[in-house]
Amino acid sequence: MRKRAIGTMEASVLGLGCMGMSWAYGAADENESKRTLDEAVALGIDFFDTAEVYGPYTNEELLGKYLAGVRGKVKIATKFGFAIADAASPAGALRGLDSRPANVRRACEGSLRRLGVETIDLYYQHRVDPNVPIEETVGAMAELVKEGKVRALGLSEASAGTLRRAHKVHPIAALQSEYSLWERDLEREILPTCRELGITLVAYSPLGRGFLAGKTEQPAAGDFRATLPRFSEENRAANARFLEAIDAVVKKHDATRAQVALAWVLSKDVVAIPGAKKLNHLRDNVGAASLDLGAADLAFLDQACAPGSAQGSRYSETSGRWVDRTP
Repeated sequence: MRKRAIGTMEASVLGLGCMGMSWAYGAADENESKRTLDEAVALGIDFFDTAEVYGPYTNEELLGKYLAGVRGKVKIATKFGFAIADAASPAGALRGLDSRPANVRRACEGSLRRLGVETIDLYYQHRVDPNVPIEETVGAMAELVKEGKVRALGLSEASAGTLRRAHKVHPIAALQSEYSLWERDLEREILPTCRELGITLVAYSPLGRGFLAGKTEQPAAGDFRATLPRFSEENRAANARFLEAIDAVVKKHDATRAQVALAWVLSKDVVAIPGAKKLNHLRDNVGAASLDLGAADLAFLDQACAPGSAQGSRYSETSGRWVDRTP
């Protein structure tokens, strides 16, 4: 598996998004998840992504059970930034954003304990808190680096302006944001800023939450995708044109839709973290790391899947308000 730099460390160009093993996309099978983690390491994936809010807490706990046997073989990234109520609360687990220094430290100590590690390789602010200056939050994160509890710092869904301010306080190694053939808005300003500052883009949902791999059916009740406007019946039908473009390239290669969509993302010099909680999906995804589409096919996909051409917002109004748009 090819590697890519994230700050001073290197990680496989394909990481593994672990959220779906515990949260958001319907029921999961812990035994199947553990088999998938084993296979990921065997296939050369050494970068796992989680967050305290996934569950909440249960995804970190799942990885903590697994990491004891492979700690020297993988890098672990996790995130903080939400105010989390009692996980069993009928009112829901999230109470908004909280990136105050006290919560940064509380979250880090909890993640270290659940993951069973002494150092988190990459620690992200999950969402930018408009009520706390980014300088204050990153300053608290930098203290964790000094203490050896965190190796490198990242932000998620941050604007170019926020990235610049944060980077002045402490080097930001990575920005994790949604990026795929049907979500390319960050190409205008954010991706160039990352390249200027030496920040690696870590692309989450590089398969459009499964849609670009051909999962076009109506999301089941309880599936997070059912809350997203882009997954309404009307918008799924309109966005089928993305699959038509992908299929035109699939026909020219011994590849799948997922591999073509991921290979396009990887051609942008980023790290991609597609989620997988089943062995067959993981194995399919890994094929993208060795797929060379060539300049003509990449140019075709660039044009056929132009920025802003997807129908429907990627987040609901509630979730969308947590995406940073600070100048």
